[in-house]
Amino acid sequence: MRSLTVVSATRSTRIAVAIGAAVIGMTLGGCKGKGADLEAQLEQFQVENSDLRTENQRLEAALAECDLSNDAIATENSRIQSENDRLRQEIAALQNRPAANSGFEGIAGVGVSSRAGELVVEVAGDVLFDSGKVTLKNDSKQRLNDIARVIQQRYPGNTIRIAGHTDNDPIRKRSWKTNERLSAERALAVQEYLASRGVDKSRTYAAAYGPSMPKGSKSQSRRVEIIILAPGGS
Repeated sequence: MRSLTVVSATRSTRIAVAIGAAVIGMTLGGCKGKGADLEAQLEQFQVENSDLRTENQRLEAALAECDLSNDAIATENSRIQSENDRLRQEIAALQNRPAANSGFEGIAGVGVSSRAGELVVEVAGDVLFDSGKVTLKNDSKQRLNDIARVIQQRYPGNTIRIAGHTDNDPIRKRSWKTNERLSAERALAVQEYLASRGVDKSRTYAAAYGPSMPKGSKSQSRRVEIIILAPGGS
């Protein structure tokens, strides 16, 4: 009986050892499998990280290229703006240059210039009218006689715009309620007088600008412009 008991104990020990070994093996096998999975995931992350770095470098290069393009566009815009300003100045100079051989140069107190293809004959308002008045001064009529003569001789077929201008001082003591009305009446007075000197009224018309087109000073702003339009102009 004693020997049987010893044999049974030894057998139980072996079974326990075998079971333990199996458990250890399973445990080690499971850890080894998990380790392989982690290594695979790490390699995948490294690949993705490398791809992201490459994409980031590409985007940074594209952004730098855009910055260079924007700088080039800004430089070109600045050049175009400068060129436009220069051209505008040249056009303004050409439009306001004195007209040569217009026929009006010898008339005292009359300014002559060209503007956008139009010939502008300017007479100061203070020369033509007393302050706030729309009746022509007697000594202004000789100038208008000379202007009418040149129109008849050199511009018999052109349309003529007679434009009245005033300064921006409000009207308080006169019957004209607005500067626009005053400038209109003055333009009409000049139109009527030129018609009386033989300028066909059917090819003239009056325009009133009031203070909307001022010049360098108030006295310069008060004026009547007799504008000889290019053929076909209106």
